Amino acid sequence: MKAPILHLQNICKSYRVGTPVEAEVLHGISLVLEEAEFVSLQGPSGSGKSTLLNIIGLLEQPTSGRLEIAGHDTATLDDAALTQLRGATIGFVFQFHHLLPAFTALENVLMPSVIAHGQVRPEDESLAWDLLDRVGLKQAAAKRPGELSGGMQQRVALARALSRQPRLILADEPTGNLDTVSADEVFALLRQFNRDHGSACLIVTHDARLAARCDRGITLVDGRLGAAAESLPRPR
Repeated sequence: MKAPILHLQNICKSYRVGTPVEAEVLHGISLVLEEAEFVSLQGPSGSGKSTLLNIIGLLEQPTSGRLEIAGHDTATLDDAALTQLRGATIGFVFQFHHLLPAFTALENVLMPSVIAHGQVRPEDESLAWDLLDRVGLKQAAAKRPGELSGGMQQRVALARALSRQPRLILADEPTGNLDTVSADEVFALLRQFNRDHGSACLIVTHDARLAARCDRGITLVDGRLGAAAESLPRPR
C-alpha cells in the first residue's frame, strides 16, 4: 500500500523547554493527508495553525511525536536530508508573497530550481514559462514585483511554489491580503494544480467560503484538532 503524503502521530510542540515559562502550543496532533487531497485548516488566531504548518514544512522540529512525509520518518534525517526532502516534496504559498524585489517574475519562479541545481536548466525554464502562462502572467515575466499588483504578485508566488512540481502544497492564508476576485483566482489555480498533478494541498484560511470548497476541513483550537478533523469529505 502506498504511504500517505503526510502522516502525523501525536505531534507536540513546546517553546522555552526546560524553563519555568515552558509553553506547549500543540497537544498531540495526529493527522493523515493522502495524495491528491485538498484540505482546509481553520481555527482562531493563536490556535497553532502556523506552528503546525511550519512543522509539516520542516521549518521547525516538533518537541515529540512522529512526522512522516512521503514515507520518510523525518526524525531519522539529518539537516541536509531534511533540506533535500523539503525542496523536492513541498511547495509553500504564504499570505505575504516574499518575492525577491530585485528579480523579475520569471527569475522569482526559477529561484527554487536554481537553489536546487545551482543553475537554470532548460527544462526548468520551460516549466517556469508554462506556469507563468497558467497563472495568466506570461506577458509580465520581465516585470519586477514592484510593477505588479498584489494579486499578480501572489500568482507569481504560486507559480514559484509549483515550480518543482511538489507532491505536497502548504498554503498559509494565501488569499488573506487579496480582494474576492483575486482570492478566487488564486484558489482556483491551487485547485487546478491539485487535480492535474495529484498534489495534496493543506490550506490555512479564515475564509469559510473557500474552506467549503475543499475536500474536507480540519479545525485547530487551542493546539488541538477539533471534531471536523474526522468529518467526511466535502463535495467538490
